[in-house]
Amino acid sequence: MKLHYKEMGHGQPLLILHGLFGTLDNWATLAKRLAEHYNVFLVDLRNHGRSPHNEEHNYDVMADDVLRLVDELQIPTPAIMGHSMGGKVAMKYALKYPTRITKLIVVDIAPKAYPPHHDEIIDALQSVNLEGVTSRSEVDEQLAKHIKEEYVRLFLMKNLHRQEDNTLAWRMNLDAIEKNYEHIAAGITADVPFKKSTLFIKGGRSSYIQPEDIYGSIEHLFTLVEVETIPEAGHWVHAQAPDEVYDLVTTFLSTD
Repeated sequence: MKLHYKEMGHGQPLLILHGLFGTLDNWATLAKRLAEHYNVFLVDLRNHGRSPHNEEHNYDVMADDVLRLVDELQIPTPAIMGHSMGGKVAMKYALKYPTRITKLIVVDIAPKAYPPHHDEIIDALQSVNLEGVTSRSEVDEQLAKHIKEEYVRLFLMKNLHRQEDNTLAWRMNLDAIEKNYEHIAAGITADVPFKKSTLFIKGGRSSYIQPEDIYGSIEHLFTLVEVETIPEAGHWVHAQAPDEVYDLVTTFLSTD
């Protein structure tokens, strides 16, 4: 599995991993700012963006994907930041390969298992008939029958691309995501905690990280951890509060 990525900037290497249904472009705006100080690598995880499709989709194999990319880039120990599903990949990587990472940043996700809560989105995406569709507005009309929030539809439609025959298709592997959803919702576990500097960034309006998670699974698995909350942000913290995320990340990475 050779992951697709974009590189920008110079300095300390920083890998950024997107969330479920996302692509590396979700972080492009913030990455450009971070690239003024860091060597940033935006990564498409398997079954997403321009990375290869595969029937297997769980955090063990995804952590291994990232390690292969780190080896390919010849970066012994990057810092890694991940949001949501990408945050779980980053956690698994840190716990599995602690000598191959300097610092860990997790954005609005806990190591715990989550109850299924993407069924509506998966069903909506699977219901879209792309045959004969010529514009994104036609796709939006189909999605709107199932998803009321325009911002969610716009986020999902970033996965659309035109094929060589000019027809529209999804970049993400919907079938693999649906088939492996229980693995995506699963918790992150390890026998030995990660003992290097770790930062969790929580959206104050998001319910993904609860107080009991901080004093439970987070502090159990990450012994040198700090948790910062951005009050006005929801789950898409980096899009809703980019200045605050930038400040937290740069301060954290520059501190010994």
